[in-house]
Amino acid sequence: MVTVAALLLGMPGESAQARKASRNPWDDLFRVPPSKPRATAPRAAASVPLPKPRPADAPSAERDTPDKEQQASPPNSKPDQQATPAPQPTPQPSACRLALTDDIAIAPSIPDIKGAGGCGGEDLVRLEAIVLPDKRQVSVKPAAILRCKMAAALADWIRSDITPLAERLGTAVSNLDNFDSFECRGRNRVVGAQLSEHGRANALDVRAFKFVDGSTISLTDRTVPRGLRENVLHSACTRFSTVLGPGSDGYHEDHIHLDLMERRNNYRICQWDVWDPLPQKAPLLPAERPDEAPPREVAAKPDDAKSDATKAHDAESEAHKSDAEKSDEAEPPREEKPAKKKRRQNRRS
Repeated sequence: MVTVAALLLGMPGESAQARKASRNPWDDLFRVPPSKPRATAPRAAASVPLPKPRPADAPSAERDTPDKEQQASPPNSKPDQQATPAPQPTPQPSACRLALTDDIAIAPSIPDIKGAGGCGGEDLVRLEAIVLPDKRQVSVKPAAILRCKMAAALADWIRSDITPLAERLGTAVSNLDNFDSFECRGRNRVVGAQLSEHGRANALDVRAFKFVDGSTISLTDRTVPRGLRENVLHSACTRFSTVLGPGSDGYHEDHIHLDLMERRNNYRICQWDVWDPLPQKAPLLPAERPDEAPPREVAAKPDDAKSDATKAHDAESEAHKSDAEKSDEAEPPREEKPAKKKRRQNRRS
């Protein structure tokens, strides 16, 4: 036993070569080789340079990262559950809108109208009143829906032309009778006709003016002085490209049509016949004969007087009659002989 243990463990005083020579050859088959030590990486000679700090005046960088709400919403979410789009910028007012202030007209802006067949318009206002230079207002009844340019032209016409005309009459304008403004229809309300300027909010029909003293002047009334109506006609045809009234086409006998239609070569239409006033009383009977007029010749009765031709004809007839009577008296009467009858021959013979 001692011998076997000494062989297995080896003696402490035995050399390594003796132990290696006395070792079992099968030990190398099941022996685990010792692990080799890892080589350490060489230390860097210098540190890596860092980027320079961002200047303070540089714009802030925005990362294209989705919002938390978009990250939280599933990909198949409904549109109403997603984030609302950014509001569009408000359109800037036009030059006409900036010029048509409250010192000129009470005309608030309204949204654009886009109808079928080109009906509607942009830069629209609701003309409620026209402000005169002395701050008095001329009401438009009912309020008219017009393009800004048409409303501005109408306000300038009332302020510059109609107001001085009323002052010469010793009064002032208070109301404008609006017969028709914006209406989506064809010309003269004919079915299938070309779109009217009323359908483009570019026309106004005026029927009358009312004054502060309570009087009213209708522009197509023949009892209104002719000179006054002619002054209104000339001023309207100067400011508007189309003026239609009585005598134009049969559709404007009781009002005046005004619009700013653009035509080639700036062509304008002014058709308004200013009729003369009708007589106050119809001449049913002839006027009385003046006293200084010469006396009238009284016609003779038919039995008492005959024309010269009739007298000559009667005289000639009487002369022929007398000549015939004289000839009958001169000739002797003839003897009448009995008529002789001829015998008829016998047809049988």
